[in-house]
Amino acid sequence: MNKDEIKQVIPHRDPMLLVERVEIDENGTATGEITIRGDEYFLQGHFPENPVVPGVIQCEMMAQACCVLLQDKVKGKTPYFTGMDKIKFRRVVKPGDTFRTTANITRSRHPFYFAAVKAAVNGEPAAEGELSFVIK
Repeated sequence: MNKDEIKQVIPHRDPMLLVERVEIDENGTATGEITIRGDEYFLQGHFPENPVVPGVIQCEMMAQACCVLLQDKVKGKTPYFTGMDKIKFRRVVKPGDTFRTTANITRSRHPFYFAAVKAAVNGEPAAEGELSFVIK
């Protein structure tokens, strides 16, 4: 799925659409990617002379890949975070990096959904944890 196809599934739009490509495999795992260009709004002032993607933005990137997994439930609705648990940041994410997320829905009780997420840059762990959503 490219960015235009992703826009058909989730309600996010620029500058808050934070996933450029998503693929879903036969096991129900979403793999999402975004390459950090360096001119993103969230890098302004974080930090001057040493731009770093904020952790909360990394969580949003992972969450958007999760929402594509829920495409049949999200269309026409809005997914909201209800929780982030056991989030760990393993490395700094900087301009030029491609942030690759893998996401799996671990359980659900409509309208609540729970996911395990991991992210890497160049195969090196960047972030991981558990996210939960409600879809309204």
